[in-house]
Amino acid sequence: MSGRTRGRSCPERTCVGCRKRAARHDLLRVTAVEGVCVPDPRGTLPGRGAHLHPEPGCLDLALRRRAFLRAFRLQGTLDTAALERYVGALPVAGHP
Repeated sequence: MSGRTRGRSCPERTCVGCRKRAARHDLLRVTAVEGVCVPDPRGTLPGRGAHLHPEPGCLDLALRRRAFLRAFRLQGTLDTAALERYVGALPVAGHP
């Protein structure tokens, strides 16, 4: 053994709202299912995903910038009511 230990690398993703990088487990994965933004906390739904800090501020930024449409490579509009309810029901925790 060489004496060096390797730490496990943690995948990083970029929040579509604030554009800050964070560990994948700190972000909420969101997918588009038939024109509806659906939260995917387990990360098992099929299709393209976008990652978001689970905070109302980041969600507002993402909606203003139309970031979900670009992330999912869609045109038109997305229904974000389910996502807004999900993020609004979560306890608020600050991110760096």
